[in-house]
Amino acid sequence: MRNLILFILLLLPGCQASPEKQGTETDNETDSTWVAAPGIDSLPTPAEALPAPDQPDYDTARWTDLARLDTSIFIDMRYATTDNFVQEKMYECGRCILRPEAARAVAAAHRELQRQGLALKMLDCYRPHPIQWKLWEKVPDRRYVSDPRKGSMHNRGAAVDLTLADSTGRELPMGTPYDFFGPEAHPSYQALPDSVLANRALLRETMIRHGFRPIRTEWWHYSFGGKNYALSDMLWKCY
Repeated sequence: MRNLILFILLLLPGCQASPEKQGTETDNETDSTWVAAPGIDSLPTPAEALPAPDQPDYDTARWTDLARLDTSIFIDMRYATTDNFVQEKMYECGRCILRPEAARAVAAAHRELQRQGLALKMLDCYRPHPIQWKLWEKVPDRRYVSDPRKGSMHNRGAAVDLTLADSTGRELPMGTPYDFFGPEAHPSYQALPDSVLANRALLRETMIRHGFRPIRTEWWHYSFGGKNYALSDMLWKCY
């Protein structure tokens, strides 16, 4: 009799056993409450990878981003890397910012060199005054770093460190690396191959024609002589 009652109960609607149903409900509940993570395209992009804004992000009456002025000039800001004499990254990102007059003079020098199949490669441009202090703290030697209490032309946006390159950006031989501190880097040093002396002379003559002055100890450094500029603490943005 007992077996008969159990048999009848099993035949009633809703009483059939579903051994897999509990597990399936758990999975369905998980699916219904799970929120998909944002897609890669919607994640914040690192500052370095963001596109530059359509409009300049600086006072155009006081500054110019050289890459906006002429995209064919090579930019290799060494203090935005560890490839520099302090072997430490000093800039968050490498932008060649200059005073407008100095930027236009660089672009004019570059266009002159392009007619010879060459180009300018920028190694340093405006250097914010706070960065000058950081360099000084690492190397407090006036032979290699300008005393930040006085400041340098870089801190005024009126100096450039640069070299010659071919049309692909490959640097021409200049006798020493950038930021080499020794007599071999002096523009007056002559114990170098003729091809190197010719490269240095071409860079020097071109920059002088466009209003820049060399200095005694560095073949790569030129200061723009157009006007006097104040020291600046302006820090550029990274995109």
